[in-house]
Amino acid sequence: MKYEQLKLDNQLCFRLYTASRLITQAYEPYLKPLGITYTQYLVLMVLWEKDEQPVNDIGKRLLLGINTTSPLVKRMEKLGLVARKDSPTDKRQQIVYLTEKGRAMQKQAAHIPGCMAGDLRSCHLDMQQLATMSPVLDEFISKISGRENQEE
Repeated sequence: MKYEQLKLDNQLCFRLYTASRLITQAYEPYLKPLGITYTQYLVLMVLWEKDEQPVNDIGKRLLLGINTTSPLVKRMEKLGLVARKDSPTDKRQQIVYLTEKGRAMQKQAAHIPGCMAGDLRSCHLDMQQLATMSPVLDEFISKISGRENQEE
């Protein structure tokens, strides 16, 4: 091949994209009975950690732009999982909070991380090796997203 750098096998981005896509697919059988997508699950996890957050803060936590986060929250609102209210301190800001249904879904979803770990073990993946990947990926994400530069 004339341009070796253009070989698919030489692309880190392809490996990251494929791993992300396959993990998202693996979550599908667990999320489908709940009627939510993987991205909606991520928003719920953010709100289960700390309820009542501005739309912008949810987007920042998930490294999503407002143009992605707002429609996502609106769809979740239609599903009855979250609701929005104006911020008492800044009328331009919307606060997202869990509804009763959204809070109840936490109990329904509590088994998902364990199921995913079991699925990964059943693929004969080394769980210790996977655990060591988290700090490396965290650093990679931090640097590539520019968060490290913004915090300085």
